[in-house]
Amino acid sequence: MRPLDTFRVLVAFLVLVLLQYTVRPMLGWPYGPDFLLVALLVVSVRVRPGTAAVVGLLVGLVSDSIATGPFGGAALAMTIVAFGASWLQSVVFSDDLMVNAMLFFVGEWAFAGIYLLVSRSPGSPLLLPLVAWAPLTAAVTALFGVATLLVLRPILRPVNG
Repeated sequence: MRPLDTFRVLVAFLVLVLLQYTVRPMLGWPYGPDFLLVALLVVSVRVRPGTAAVVGLLVGLVSDSIATGPFGGAALAMTIVAFGASWLQSVVFSDDLMVNAMLFFVGEWAFAGIYLLVSRSPGSPLLLPLVAWAPLTAAVTALFGVATLLVLRPILRPVNG
């Protein structure tokens, strides 16, 4: 990636992280958009799989350190999702909004599934959160992710030449 493209992706990443910790708490929705995962996926589809995995691990560690849940679940889930998104980008990624919406939806659902499997306590329900609540959160994340991409499109568009 060229230095200007790297700078643009970094600006988009920082804007999305800022949205995660400012706008999301103000919404007060129990199943609100996950701007942090959107930021991770925006970066992941633009870098190599190894770099995406490292970024996913770092973002997950920061997320785990701020959250009150078990430590390490988000780090593992974000690492796997980032690696998978980066690996798949060479096969299916384009600048199409529908493809991005599906990427956000599947990425959030995969994150929720991995996080639930890793961090749940024995005896806690797994099927209901994975089948009912995770798709709802994934749909909201995909909707807000696409809206955010529309707003950030001038920043993320590569410069000709």
